Amino acid sequence: MNNKKPIVFLYSELAEYLLACIAVLAAKHPNIHIIKWPTTSEAPFKFRKLEGVITYNREDYTPSRLIGLLEKIEPALIISSGWMDKGYIDCCKHFYGRCNTVLTLDNHWQGDLKQIIKTKIAKYYFKKIFSAGWIPGKPQIEFIQKLGFKNYKSGLYCADLNLFEPSPAKKVNRKLLFVGRYIEFKGVHELWDAFVKLKSNHHSKWELHCAGNGDLWENRTLHESIIHHGFLQPAELAKLAHECDALVLPSYKEPWGVVVHEMAASGLVLLCSDKIGAATSFLEEGKNGFTFEHKNSASLCQVFTKFTELEDSEILKMGNHSLKMAQKITPEKWAQTALELID
Repeated sequence: MNNKKPIVFLYSELAEYLLACIAVLAAKHPNIHIIKWPTTSEAPFKFRKLEGVITYNREDYTPSRLIGLLEKIEPALIISSGWMDKGYIDCCKHFYGRCNTVLTLDNHWQGDLKQIIKTKIAKYYFKKIFSAGWIPGKPQIEFIQKLGFKNYKSGLYCADLNLFEPSPAKKVNRKLLFVGRYIEFKGVHELWDAFVKLKSNHHSKWELHCAGNGDLWENRTLHESIIHHGFLQPAELAKLAHECDALVLPSYKEPWGVVVHEMAASGLVLLCSDKIGAATSFLEEGKNGFTFEHKNSASLCQVFTKFTELEDSEILKMGNHSLKMAQKITPEKWAQTALELID
């Protein structure tokens, strides 16, 4: 008989990496309930079913019906993704004091007027809604503190380290990899421009592989050495990563970016813009990657040149350092944090 008290996740969109963590949690605590919004057309993930986990479609529940559902579940812990869903906020407010209610967020503190106003309001408003916070890492600490949270934990996002692992016979294949949506703030135009310039400087053996789709798909740069794969399921992406040498992430803003963790776990060198949150945990400058200025194709091109002129042995050494960095956060550590949030 299962005597574990339920843990409820109030989520927006699920991701395979989250389910990998929840699978570990469910093995220790087989009474998990997930309320989720449907997947988007840009990321049509196909999710597995997990033993000890029950899922519900958020769109089937009004805020009042959602509270009624949780009353039947009688949770010991509620973990809510952000504060955009009023129904989720109502649930946490309703159960505050009866069980721990946890706010998750990945926003960085920018110090703009909008954030200042939000923090002044939220600092008092959240006092009777959330008992704790859960954030990815260092870039989110200032914001969670300004929201009035004294009780918070790090390590919110974690890659599926069983799926993303190094190739058993790693060698340099001269392939760069981009993973993300084809939208402006992902820096895809700077990416393609910088790579075309790299090729014009006689780096003829290198290829750029791009995995993703989005509004700019029809305006993608077509080049014989740029391979557009479209959206890939996680297992397909893990297979492609085995063939590549470095991840390139030129985003203008990226609160975290689990793909950085995934590619570090795959043994890739990390080439990230200065706006990638996850780089603060997984990238050590010069040891397993390089950073460049966002919105700057010339800065990216310099990093491309610096990286592609390395000896194969140096690239492999940097990839091995990525493997070590990837172990900072694991699904086991994530599950342990979730359990600690119950008390």
